Amino acid sequence: MKPKKRPPDGEIRQSQVLSTYGPGSMVDLPEASVLIGGLNYWRFPPERNEILEERLTAKIYDRLKDHYPDLTTIKLYTPPDNSQDQLGVKTGIKAFLFPTWFVAQTDDTWESKNGKIYRTRPLIPHGQIHRGGYVDQNKKKVPVVPVRFVQACPNGHISDINWGAFVQHKPSCTNRKGSLCLDEGGASNDFADIFVRCQQCGERRPLSDATLPNSKALGKCEGKRPWLGMYDQEECIDPEKNKPYYSRLLVRSASNAYFAQSLSVISLPDSNQKLRDAVNQVYDSVLQIADSLTTLKLLRQTPLAASALQGLSDEAIWEEVQRRRNGVKTADKSIKQVEIETLLSQPNEIGEDIPESNFYARNRAIDKLSPMLSDRIDRIVLVHRLREVTAQIGFTRFEPNLADIDGELQLNVQTAALGRELNWFPAIENKGEGVFISFSPDAIHTWKELDAVKQRGLELQRGFNTWIERKGLDPNQLLFPGMPYIMLHSLSHLLITAVSLECGYSASAIRERIYAGSSGYGILLYTGSSGSEGTLGGLVQVGKRIESLLESALELGKLCSNDPVCAHHKPADAHEERFLHGAACHGCLLIAETSCERNNEFLDRALVINTVESAGAAFFPEHG
Repeated sequence: MKPKKRPPDGEIRQSQVLSTYGPGSMVDLPEASVLIGGLNYWRFPPERNEILEERLTAKIYDRLKDHYPDLTTIKLYTPPDNSQDQLGVKTGIKAFLFPTWFVAQTDDTWESKNGKIYRTRPLIPHGQIHRGGYVDQNKKKVPVVPVRFVQACPNGHISDINWGAFVQHKPSCTNRKGSLCLDEGGASNDFADIFVRCQQCGERRPLSDATLPNSKALGKCEGKRPWLGMYDQEECIDPEKNKPYYSRLLVRSASNAYFAQSLSVISLPDSNQKLRDAVNQVYDSVLQIADSLTTLKLLRQTPLAASALQGLSDEAIWEEVQRRRNGVKTADKSIKQVEIETLLSQPNEIGEDIPESNFYARNRAIDKLSPMLSDRIDRIVLVHRLREVTAQIGFTRFEPNLADIDGELQLNVQTAALGRELNWFPAIENKGEGVFISFSPDAIHTWKELDAVKQRGLELQRGFNTWIERKGLDPNQLLFPGMPYIMLHSLSHLLITAVSLECGYSASAIRERIYAGSSGYGILLYTGSSGSEGTLGGLVQVGKRIESLLESALELGKLCSNDPVCAHHKPADAHEERFLHGAACHGCLLIAETSCERNNEFLDRALVINTVESAGAAFFPEHG
């Protein structure tokens, strides 16, 4: 009888490895919690699936060259799947048990001196776990679950809490390593009602001590990086104060436990793409050893190279080989600047309408737009084919490091490393379709100069400044995105909601890219799926009548189900703590975070359409 095949320890989608469950993130499995291993613990088959996107690798190089001086070449690979190769070697991503402290699932209670009853459960280190359970003093095996609390710092370091040191035992207590209990009172899970108690001396301390501002209850961060290895650690320094960070309490399942730091680009047509694709096919196997044009001529006579390089000149091939050998070039334009310049550059169509094309788009006629739209929209582009490549380059804890309005990551934010030696990064590619709407710069500039817009901008700026102060961030490093961006971002969310009702895609499947810079103003709505060669065509069809859906979007923004409360919201209001929102809530503008490029921040429908509270700042006042 053949033994049963052992099921995998856990499975996640490749796209999730670049977002929620990347290196250094915590994942709950049925019987334990694990930490996803770094890139040095990823096992690939002999042939890795490389993703070629030079514009993205150039941007990654720009972002990391100062932190990693030895970085010269960068490659992008899709994450490995959970399988076995022909030799039986298992591929996949290694994970480490974390945290290594557990809570025994007992039903005991404990009464404090003031008579309050607490549910009490033993805190158990992993060394005392036997065959998945804890043997109590009655020799009874008790099931255990991972403790919910760990400690971390803004640099991404993470480790178990030193529970014995946290309790602060009495001087006479000899119980320094074990016999601790977690006492929980009430059903609210308030940290003030959760205590760690020593069973021997009776000293107890609330977890709320570790949540106080500037708390030193958990001690200085030791710089541990268990996703890179059990004993891996580095020096941990607060770059602003040049002093060590103090560890902060972190709930494993909290939304601020892990923020993937990613960059994405839309693949754009390149006149030399055919040459680069041909060289890419045989560079590693044949051409990389070429040291002169003469050697190249000999190498391209091999059957493999002759087939791939047919029709290309020796000189062009040699120039491309030299370009690749010289390493990654620096990108001089921002990610979004290149994209919008491409979308606005061609008079009729961009790219080729062939199956293997990564990008193909056509302009549609706009001569029949209504006067309200024709004064503001100067181009509509139907994007029949597009490819988006996304790569993860690091992660943060407690606060995300979002890209700015040009698609560039902030350089001042310290991010945790994905691996020990960084010369490649995990990436995925999505293929799909979209529709691009370009707005007249003259109309935007005229709108910006309105007194009502300037006044609304001051209110949003005050909220932004309050947010920076509350977060303790450097005001010189974070820039207010500007009124055109917030207006277009708000209109994009309204349009996604309206379009999803017509195009066949759900709202969460549609994504946005907002362009609001010196090169132009526009909104790109697009969708795609990993490995998909075709599209449903719904967004392109919607783009052929996008004006009617713009009308529907404006109608949606006029009145919110939470009005007048939503419309009256002030960004700097300390009671609501929605400092990056104007008139925006779940009833009108907030959408799935997978669709939004700013995590549902910097939104205000009063800049798009007149609301019940505000008039005069709308870009489309006629519709109000």
